Amino acid sequence: MADTVPNIKQIVAEEYKRCAKDVIYFFKKYVYIQHPQRGKIKFNLYPFQELVLGELYNYDYSIILKSRQLGISTLTAAMALHLMIFNSDKNILVIATKQTTAKNLVTKVRYAYDNLPSWLREGYIENNKLNLKLKNGSQIKAESSAADAGRSEAVSMLIIDEAAFVPEIDDIWGAAQQTLATGGRAVVLSTPNGVANWFHREWTKAKENKNKFHTIQLHWSMHPERDDAWREEQNDILGPRLAAQECDADFLASGNTVISPDTLKFYAATFIRKPVEQRGPNKELWIWEPANYTKAYIVACDVARGDGSDYSSAHVIDVEEMTQVAEFQAKIPTKDFGNFLVGLASEYNDALLVIENSTIGWAVLQQAINRNYANLYYTEQKLNYVDEKKQHTNKIGRQEKKSVPGFTTSPSTRPLMVNKLEEYFRNRDFMLYGERTMNELYAFIWNGQKAEAMKGYNDDLVLALAIGMWVRDTALQLNKLRMQSTKANLDAFTIVRPEAMVYAGDYAPAHDQWNIPTGNPGEEEDISKWLL
Repeated sequence: MADTVPNIKQIVAEEYKRCAKDVIYFFKKYVYIQHPQRGKIKFNLYPFQELVLGELYNYDYSIILKSRQLGISTLTAAMALHLMIFNSDKNILVIATKQTTAKNLVTKVRYAYDNLPSWLREGYIENNKLNLKLKNGSQIKAESSAADAGRSEAVSMLIIDEAAFVPEIDDIWGAAQQTLATGGRAVVLSTPNGVANWFHREWTKAKENKNKFHTIQLHWSMHPERDDAWREEQNDILGPRLAAQECDADFLASGNTVISPDTLKFYAATFIRKPVEQRGPNKELWIWEPANYTKAYIVACDVARGDGSDYSSAHVIDVEEMTQVAEFQAKIPTKDFGNFLVGLASEYNDALLVIENSTIGWAVLQQAINRNYANLYYTEQKLNYVDEKKQHTNKIGRQEKKSVPGFTTSPSTRPLMVNKLEEYFRNRDFMLYGERTMNELYAFIWNGQKAEAMKGYNDDLVLALAIGMWVRDTALQLNKLRMQSTKANLDAFTIVRPEAMVYAGDYAPAHDQWNIPTGNPGEEEDISKWLL
């Protein structure tokens, strides 16, 4: 009879095997956590946490877009603990924005380990705030974000916490790829921090099946103890923007974009569409509407050297309708860009050609002057940009008025341009079709008091558009009250998208691959005497 009763060693052995095989059973029965209100409690997983756990084990690379306080960091800590106890020589690395943040996850592992029954604790050989190493050789270590984090060691499991806020993460992930190459697991988790950062890029690529990550999105409403009243309270506590970041798992709503997230979403859903015509060797010029010789246009541009990371960019804007009719973006030599702009402006009914007169803009402006383009924008040297009456749109009387060719972007004009851009989009008074410009607007943010592109992104198309909007509402001095509004209450009417329209006519006689009209140069004017 005694032989049929399992002894304590057999019971422990069977329980050990079950814990090793059934991670949820192990969590619920033996893992303790520190709840912020309830103190020490068993880790009784919510149903959504069990589903997340299953996905984490089914995929080697997981990226989690989450609301705050869903217990996902605790879940990954318990997952790390299970890996360490039931496997030898496993190396787990935790990386976060700050060492204290990474240390918190290690603390969760240590707390759960210290509260395990003795038969599950084999002892440790190293135990401090940043590292816990067990006698079986498995360890977990915390590191703050640095370009070389985790570079020198093979990693069995990499956890990047609050990845959207980690600086140098591109380099960190590049280094981690080598350490994970032998079969490691990666769990990248974060609340959102706007768009156009590494976390957003990898999430977007994962949704398009362009990388190894499996996506998991966790909205605040998945937590069974939260309701609408809780969400409203977060608005009061954190403010609407921060609450959106912390609760809604919404990239756009979480950012600090110059144009409001709701407005960007509206434009993306309502107007953005493919051009009806594309020109250039790499289809750099996008066209939505052909030139209408009963209309007036502005061609506004932002100049780049042509060999750097920035692009030379331009928009053709219907002055009265405030519609984007064409868009150009390319890395092109300045002389060729000047010739291209003259051809583009000539095609669009001799449009007002607005070229930024920065240092690299001189060569572009000189081409327009040499070509004797008649409708080139000139600016008074000592211009008060708030005074609309002092702005000039051509070179008539330029010497008497001490005018210079081009538009000057300066610390005094840039905020005015940006404010005009924001105003047009906020009031939904401009029809934007270009996806390239839209993508730049997603990354055009407030960095302190300055509006600029996020690090690693461009704002050439955005600034060119802002210049065009500012000139339109100042130099041209149109009376908005007399204009027929095609923009008010955009939600109330249907936009007809002429996807299948075919345009007649070709570009002016081509000059090599850029379709640049050669023409005959007019009187030459030395731009340096105006700009120096």
